[in-house]
Amino acid sequence: MLRQSKGDRTLKENLLLASSTAFVSGVTNVAGMVAFLAFTSNITGHVANLAKHIVAQNFHEIIVFVVWLFLFFAGAFSSNFIVHSLVHKSKYKAHATPIIIEIILLLFVAIYGHNFYNETNLEREIVIGVIIFSMGLQNSMVSTISGGLIKSTHLTGLFTDLGGDVSEWMHPNVEKTKVIRNKIIIRLTVLSFYFIGAIAGGFLFNLYDFAIFYFIPLILLTILYYDLSPVALHKISRLFEGR
Repeated sequence: MLRQSKGDRTLKENLLLASSTAFVSGVTNVAGMVAFLAFTSNITGHVANLAKHIVAQNFHEIIVFVVWLFLFFAGAFSSNFIVHSLVHKSKYKAHATPIIIEIILLLFVAIYGHNFYNETNLEREIVIGVIIFSMGLQNSMVSTISGGLIKSTHLTGLFTDLGGDVSEWMHPNVEKTKVIRNKIIIRLTVLSFYFIGAIAGGFLFNLYDFAIFYFIPLILLTILYYDLSPVALHKISRLFEGR
């Protein structure tokens, strides 16, 4: 799932990456909405709120929303920078490192929220910022290794791309190629799993509160393990053959 990039990726690899990361984004965004009444996996709503607070001259809120927007940017920047810095050594390490950082950040949210969170405004702003940074990491990593085909944290661009792809598929003057078909399948997969994750996020947060953030890193760990398992099995088989 993480060993290949752009043109080298198979449809199966893209579908697995799209479904798992979109599910994570859906869970995270709705859990953030329930817990903090704020979007945590996309920034479109934050831009609108920033404009509203600028008009109302709410200076504290202006600073908060500017920081949140910067954190998503910083997460995307960091992820892309890490990938390009490590890709010459190992594609897997380059693509896995942003996910490992994301896992650490979400575990921090889980531990702090479950054990120490006192619902103060400052705590809320910091925890939201941490989640937004982690979503910036994830979205940039997924977009980079898929060549821009997969964007897992927001749906506005997804619906735009899906509308264009379906239009191409249905237009009588456009050849119905396998590439267009695969794009439609991938985009529908992202949409479906984001929606499923959103439902699961709302349901599970009502049951388990911040403990739900322990569950999200487990999904991300399966992404890391998917590529490691064949290597581990090969090493084990070689070990037994040596005996």
